Amino acid sequence: MGLENLLLGFSIAVTPFNLFVAVVGITLGTIIGVLPGLGGANGVAILLPLTFTMPPTSAIILLTSLYWGALFGGAITSILFNIPGEPWSVATTFDGYPLARQGQGGQALTAAFTSSFVGALFSIVLITLFAPLLAEIALRFGPPEFFAIQLLTFSSFVGLGGGNPLKSLVSILLGFILAAVGLDIVTGQLRMTFGITDLMKGFDFIIAVIGLFGIGEILLSVEEGLTFRGAATGMNLKVVLQTWKILPRYARTFVRGAFIGFWMGFKPGGATPASFMSYAFAKRFSKHPERFGKGELEGVVAPETAAHAAGVAAILPMITLGIPGSPTAAVMLGGLIIWGLQPGPLLFTEKPDFVWGLIASMYTGNIIGVLMVLAGVPFFAAILRVPFAILTPLIVVVCAVGAYAVHSSMIDVWYMMIFGVVGYVFKKLDYPLAPLVLALVLGDLAENALRQSLIMSQGSLTVFFTRPIACVITVAALFFLFMPILTPWWRRLRGLPPTPSAPAEA
Repeated sequence: MGLENLLLGFSIAVTPFNLFVAVVGITLGTIIGVLPGLGGANGVAILLPLTFTMPPTSAIILLTSLYWGALFGGAITSILFNIPGEPWSVATTFDGYPLARQGQGGQALTAAFTSSFVGALFSIVLITLFAPLLAEIALRFGPPEFFAIQLLTFSSFVGLGGGNPLKSLVSILLGFILAAVGLDIVTGQLRMTFGITDLMKGFDFIIAVIGLFGIGEILLSVEEGLTFRGAATGMNLKVVLQTWKILPRYARTFVRGAFIGFWMGFKPGGATPASFMSYAFAKRFSKHPERFGKGELEGVVAPETAAHAAGVAAILPMITLGIPGSPTAAVMLGGLIIWGLQPGPLLFTEKPDFVWGLIASMYTGNIIGVLMVLAGVPFFAAILRVPFAILTPLIVVVCAVGAYAVHSSMIDVWYMMIFGVVGYVFKKLDYPLAPLVLALVLGDLAENALRQSLIMSQGSLTVFFTRPIACVITVAALFFLFMPILTPWWRRLRGLPPTPSAPAEA
């Protein structure tokens, strides 16, 4: 049955129009991934209003293809210019840029793109195999189970986010506060509107994404006086083939990075902590850890494999449970709802052409993407030769147009600028943005699930522990929530040195 469904998906994904849409999406996504100040979440948010008149399957293929392109594009500036185009590309700069400085930029780019392909393909295969199974299990879910999953989502950021857990918690709480602004759909009361009519509708998560990720990064870049000074590199078929001969020796790194990425993306943790974790494991298990940071090819393979595996895996809980595993998946979740689709287990039976067309398009999009980026590196590198003084206003204009297009309202542009300032402050203070965005998206859903659960149990919290599935997920959520407290205590008990602090998630 699974093979028949996948063949149905390929019959939809390989139609000329959908292949054209995939190529357009990957091209735009790669450019967005290259440009500092934009990114996968921002690019998808900007293009989302343009998909309202498209068939849902073609629309999701466009957005996911843009997402793949952004994942690929983030590595280009990291390696050639030491400028992470995406947060998850930070770890790639550690060894990618030294390789480019040594004249091995072509080798580093080939390794990055190939690793990205392998990581994404690994996640796509697992999604193909386990998505229907997870959807069947999800049919047993009620409000307590959904709230438990959302609690696990947020507690994972606190316990496994890779940065300061207190800052992640503050970011989540701020997201909850922003999500509560507007009309309470249960009681009909206004909350935190302060008499301002425009606040009755609350804050649109698309506006928040554009401001936090786009404008916030631009403000930070302007302050730092960012200039584009890249290392010259060559890219030809000979370099690709020579690098492919070397890569099999890193088979363990590929497998380890793919598993780390899939787990971090699905549970969800995000591509950024996955890339850092994979890099740390690669260095820890390497026979020559002293080479890392000086131009070690394995230091490119590890983070890129994990980042792409996590980026793809984040889509699985979105389509099976309606829970996004990343800010980009959160934007796509909004798109599904706008197109009249209800994410969740019933989507597999009600819209099999949509689900399996999406899964099949992941295969085709990944193949098209890796071929395009391998062939288009000189062009994308040339984009970064544009003076920053010209590039910055163009990015701001694109962000403003995207924000205005959501509701055709000028107030949304002002909201975008305010969120941009918030994003700038968060980056300056090293607070993670992803938990805030997810809390803003999931705040209402989590609140409604909690209210429904308490109504079912007549106000008793034991409902989360008396139902088997909810109990397991709630216990796991509480474990991750208190992990920052338990880990140091456990290490002191065993006489181990303190855990070194991890880089904060962007």
